[in-house]
Amino acid sequence: MLPLTNDIVFFDLEATGLNITQDRIVQVGFVKLFADGRPAEELEMKINPDYPVNPEAAAIHGLTNEMLEGEPTFKEVAPQLFDFIGDADLGGYNSNRYDVPLLQEEFYRAGIYLDTSKRRLIDAQQIFYRMEPRTLSAALKFYSGKTMENAHDALADVRATVDIFEGQLKMYAGVDFEKEDGETIQPFADMDTIAAFCQDDRFLDATRRLKKGPDGTPQFNFGKYAGQNVAAVFNKDPHYLKWILSKDFSTEVKALVKAIDDQRRGK
Repeated sequence: MLPLTNDIVFFDLEATGLNITQDRIVQVGFVKLFADGRPAEELEMKINPDYPVNPEAAAIHGLTNEMLEGEPTFKEVAPQLFDFIGDADLGGYNSNRYDVPLLQEEFYRAGIYLDTSKRRLIDAQQIFYRMEPRTLSAALKFYSGKTMENAHDALADVRATVDIFEGQLKMYAGVDFEKEDGETIQPFADMDTIAAFCQDDRFLDATRRLKKGPDGTPQFNFGKYAGQNVAAVFNKDPHYLKWILSKDFSTEVKALVKAIDDQRRGK
């Protein structure tokens, strides 16, 4: 039994995108655990965001604007959700950085203030990351059983990395991995599959300023044109290219946007 001194609502939100201040909730899932030991209560509902669902978000949670047309808006269900939460603490996975502020924004728009100053906020992801740190020393211990010596010395660090990789090859040999689209692969079959597994093909540059859109074309991943096609932006705002080239973006980003613009102009 959980050591509860106050009720707690664990919850998860699906939304039109990842922008906390602009995007809207499309689905809520609540599980309320009671300090007095009563059986947990659950609440789930889909919500019409009255706001475009980003295709990349829809590909993950499977909810489109067409599917949500007949559902209530958040403003219509806000009192019910607020009453369900009551004075409970709040918990989730990555909830402190995403779900809690997103929920607060939606309540604000509905004229309700969700005060978290006197609630405990429990984030299972933070617990995971702190108890199982993703450091070179922790990885060395996990994969090889060795203790890190001379951390942050370049040669010692790279030797540790070799040991980690060798340990990964042994641990994951023949292990299947299921991708988000349901495809099952064996990423440790050979060096080609390992390299492909390490690459995040959602982004076009190391600093993640440019990404692939749903149709595979380059999009901006920052600023006022975030989520918009790069070539289309240059069509309507050619000065934006000059601005990028004059600012402190990586050489890779500048080369990519210049190549996109050259292609756009048929050079």
